[in-house]
Amino acid sequence: MLLAIDVGNTNAKFALFRGTELLARWRIATDDRRTADEYMVWLDQLMRIEGHDRAEIDAIIISTVVPRALHNLQLLAHKYFGVDALVAGRDPVSWGIALKVDEPRSVGADRAVNAISAQAVEPGKDKLVISFGTATTLDHIGVDGAYLGGIIAPGVNLSLEALVAAAAKLPRIAIEAPPTASVIGRTTESQMLIGVYWGYVSMMEGLIARMKAEIGKPLTVIATGGLATLFQEQAHLFDRIEPDLTLNGLMHLFNQRNMSA
Repeated sequence: MLLAIDVGNTNAKFALFRGTELLARWRIATDDRRTADEYMVWLDQLMRIEGHDRAEIDAIIISTVVPRALHNLQLLAHKYFGVDALVAGRDPVSWGIALKVDEPRSVGADRAVNAISAQAVEPGKDKLVISFGTATTLDHIGVDGAYLGGIIAPGVNLSLEALVAAAAKLPRIAIEAPPTASVIGRTTESQMLIGVYWGYVSMMEGLIARMKAEIGKPLTVIATGGLATLFQEQAHLFDRIEPDLTLNGLMHLFNQRNMSA
């Protein structure tokens, strides 16, 4: 089995694959101080709960945008699974897609992996991948799978945290879809929720429309990330939601490497 690990700025996601089948997935808050031993205690318990044995894992692939977390994950692979972890985007695991931007090395690993996964689910089409995480990114993926650039915007939670931090009297609220379509709130909390939620919907509508106009071709819009489902009621925004896009991209990257080896 393959253990795929995707480390984002907020959460680290772990998934087990047998071939192309995703068997199980778990997430934990990102902490670059977490040791290999701590990862193993957490992971071993969850694997046992779902009926998996760590002895079945014979390969590990890691994608990370938090460089300081990498060492302990590599140690986890070596110490507890007896394998050398592959790191996405580093030799011998090249992306296998073109990064057609001015600074290819600055493209985040998660965005490159998402491009690989988007090409697998929508080949032969121009695609727009929207990933809702610590930041919200919008990426144009060409018909051939090439990464062609995109947009970085503050994430939903980041926007809300900045608002609360800067305004002493504003309370912390949970992010959710407002109960009605009204954009006139009657309480402080409802006004904040409307501002964040409908403000974000409006931003998405505007950015998607601008990208479609600039690209000048039909785009298949794919949403992913932990908060993608928050906007699933806005069906006009996306053509499909793929919660496991990044993890599946790591699986495809691993399988592509094995086929070409």
